[in-house]
Order: sequence, then C-alpha cells, then structure tokens
Amino acid sequence: MSLAIADRISSARPFRWPRLSRARWLSPVLLLALWELGSRLGVIPERVLAAPSTVAETFWALTISGELPANLLVSLARAAAGLAIALVVAVTLGLVAGLSRLGETAIDPLMQIKRTIPSLALTPLFIVWFGIGETPKIVLIAVATTFPIYLNLFAGVRGIDVRLVEAARSFGLSGWSLVREVILPGALPSFFVGLRYALGVSVLVLVVAEQINAQAGLGHLINNARDFMRTDIIVVCLLVYALLGLGADALVRTLERRALAWRPSLVEQ
Repeated sequence: MSLAIADRISSARPFRWPRLSRARWLSPVLLLALWELGSRLGVIPERVLAAPSTVAETFWALTISGELPANLLVSLARAAAGLAIALVVAVTLGLVAGLSRLGETAIDPLMQIKRTIPSLALTPLFIVWFGIGETPKIVLIAVATTFPIYLNLFAGVRGIDVRLVEAARSFGLSGWSLVREVILPGALPSFFVGLRYALGVSVLVLVVAEQINAQAGLGHLINNARDFMRTDIIVVCLLVYALLGLGADALVRTLERRALAWRPSLVEQ
C-alpha cells in the first residue's frame, strides 16, 4: 500500500466516526416516535403502556415531589450493602483459592455448586430463614453477585505470568509484599471485569428482591403502581433501574481506567 493511499485512509476515518455515533441514536428515537404516535392514535391503550410524554411528565412529578429520589436512595442502599458483602467474601475466597492449591480444593468446588443453583431460586429459602424484612433482599443480592467477582479474580490470579513472580522474588519480594506489588495489580483487569458483571447482576436481582414485601424503594413504587394500573410509574421505575445499571457500569469503567492507567490498551495503540 502506497503512502498516499495510507494517508487518504487515515484522514478519512475521523470523519466517519461522528456520523456513526449519530446514527446510533436513530433507532431509539424512531422507536420513541412510533410509541408516542401509537399512543396518541389509540393503538397502544394507556392501561397497556403509557405514552413517552406521559412517562416523562410522571418522572418529573415524582422527582419534584421527592418520592422518586427517596425510594431510589433506599434501592441504592440495598444494592450497595449486598455488593459490599459480596466484595469482601469474593475477594477473600478468590485470593485464597487463587494463591493456594489447598484453597482451590476447599473453595472452588463449593463455588461451582453455587454457580449451578440460580440465585433467584433461593428466594423462598431466604424468606424462611430471614423473614420478609431487609435482610433477605440484601443477602440475595450478595449471594448473586459473589460468584462473578470470585471467578474473575481467581482467573486473574492464576493467569499472572510466573516469570513476573520469579523476577519479583529475585528482588526480595515475598509474602504479602509479593501479593501487593505483583499479584493484585496483575489480577486487577480480571477483577474489574467481574465487578462490572456483578453490578449488572445486582440490578437484575434488586428488581426481584424488592418485590418481597418492600415498604420503600423502586420495587415498592412498582407494586403500588401495579395495584392502580399506573403503567407510567412502572415504566419510570424500569427506566431508573436501567439508568442505575448504566451509571454503575460507567463508574466502574472510570475507576478501571484510573487504576489501570499504567497498563497499555490495545485501542490506544
């Protein structure tokens, strides 16, 4: 390939990306327009699905009244508590299993058994054990999000180049200093993958957990809206759940970029 052709290709690429990024919004906007049109023409009844304009008005009204922010904070607290427990358990088990054959033999079979059991299937059991208060909701989120973090951290620890460990030992590193300076930084990329996946799972499980006699939270709003056939409120809460997941993922991606700033990325080459 000649230099002239290569320069022409490289100069054409920057102009293509803005058009593609704008085109990504075409299908969602078209869907919203068809949805609104169908609602106004009566093709989509209000009791089946509220119009986007009605959903927007309801969102604004719930926000101004403080009802939506208050219930959102309750849901965030539940998700954060479950994830905090999952992080402590998963990181501990992942490091023990990843750094020791004995630890792997003792821990990994139990985690694989847990993997084959759907977390949501444990809901009735948790209700029997913990009642219908906050505890079963938090425990359900913790149990569901532990395995993704554990599995990716375990794989990250086991995937570290042995030559790096040997080089570190030749410089006098051992024990906790070796784990802190070599093992943990090397396993961070896999850990963040597991954390991002766990955040998605936490939102999914939160939707189900908040159906367990919730007295506050987004699930509480959905239950009340269901009783009064308020599809606009249901859609608002579902959108907030979606935005919650996207926001959490964006936060982890930001933390990942800062924590792994030392690591070259393929797309940055």
